[in-house]
Amino acid sequence: MGRDTGPKCKRCRREGEKLFLKGDRCYTQSCPMSSRSYPPGERARKHRSRRSQYQLHLREKQKARRIYGVRERQFRSYVAWAKRQKGVTGEALLTLLERRLDNTVYRAGFATSRDQARQLITHGHIELNGRATNIPSVLLRSGDTVTVKEARRARVKGILESSGKREAPSWLERDLEAMKFQTIAPPNLEETGYTIAANLIVEFYSR
Repeated sequence: MGRDTGPKCKRCRREGEKLFLKGDRCYTQSCPMSSRSYPPGERARKHRSRRSQYQLHLREKQKARRIYGVRERQFRSYVAWAKRQKGVTGEALLTLLERRLDNTVYRAGFATSRDQARQLITHGHIELNGRATNIPSVLLRSGDTVTVKEARRARVKGILESSGKREAPSWLERDLEAMKFQTIAPPNLEETGYTIAANLIVEFYSR
């Protein structure tokens, strides 16, 4: 599957807000969004065109995709899945994205970014309910337990010294010493820290 290997900070500037794609650097003043919050490009700083309705919908969709590191085809399948759920489709979509294994590893502080969390999983550092897994897109359910393999804990120990200081969301219960966490409730969307207008995303795919 293809990957977006371009500069991460440009993605944040394009969306006009921090997407926290570069780990700990995003929490410091060295983040380009602190000094160059305008979109990338020579003309972007002086010429800010008015966005059309299509652009508003597109940018919201692209922002969500970039935050969670999901490619277009997979993102489209999440939208179709959310439409089959009961309740508000936009909230169901964000809940599915939050339940991804790579996202929960990042949320629990076991990685500085979702890219790093994905790498830990694909390299075999993580166990789900006592079994090895290398699939970042696995959706967790309440009661699932995620553990760092004992033989790989030295790799994660340094990460926890910095990212482990971040407060974990209320729906995750973590044990930093044992290097594990458990999902104890469905994701609380108010704790995501992002302003994603999920209704615009649903409308984009309903055209």
